[in-house]
Amino acid sequence: MLSKYRTKDSETASDLGIIQTATLTLLALIIGFTFSMAIDRHDQREVLEEAEANAIGTEYLRADLLPATSASAIKVLLVRYLDQRILFYTEQHHEPLTEISKRTDKLENALWQEVLPAARSQTNAMTALAVSGMNDVLNSHGYTQAAWWNRIPFTAWGLMGAIAICANLLVGFGARNFSHNIALFMIFPFVIAVSFFLIADIDSPRGGVIRVEPRNLIQLKNSLHQQSAGSPSTSEK
Repeated sequence: MLSKYRTKDSETASDLGIIQTATLTLLALIIGFTFSMAIDRHDQREVLEEAEANAIGTEYLRADLLPATSASAIKVLLVRYLDQRILFYTEQHHEPLTEISKRTDKLENALWQEVLPAARSQTNAMTALAVSGMNDVLNSHGYTQAAWWNRIPFTAWGLMGAIAICANLLVGFGARNFSHNIALFMIFPFVIAVSFFLIADIDSPRGGVIRVEPRNLIQLKNSLHQQSAGSPSTSEK
């Protein structure tokens, strides 16, 4: 039985307000959690790009621990390998990426074949150090590729989208008696759309506005170019 000061409409409005609050709170939590997932993955890709550049640069120096013939061949292959890794980060189309992946695999096989004979013929600490560095180079590629495949699951996107639709419907239903302020209530779906776009952009390492740039790899390439340009053999030529 309704009280003297409470009508059915006021009860409905009160219940609707509770449902709206709970739904909007849940949506905010899920958006925040998903945004945190995207940021963590983006940071991981940047850290792995730096680790990959460090591994290639370290192995370039450790190549001098091997015989001169192997060291020279490995350095040439590492420079070519570095170019392919930079292309991996900068290329956006599928077909060129497939070719880049094939060339990268061939170069990795060639690098390992160069270091393998020295590892078999000279079992000492210096050779082991060079082999370990080459292993880090090959492993860093695998870690980077796994991080780029690691995206926010489609089920999470579906759940977040479903809750966002429900939240927008509840806000619109609650605003049916305030048609003169309808433009104000359009802000909510706009903010949700911007949040979704930002999460999707951060979670996409190759496309969009926010990307993982190969800054460390490019810096390493410039450094190796300066070293080769300043070497005695180059200056004599």
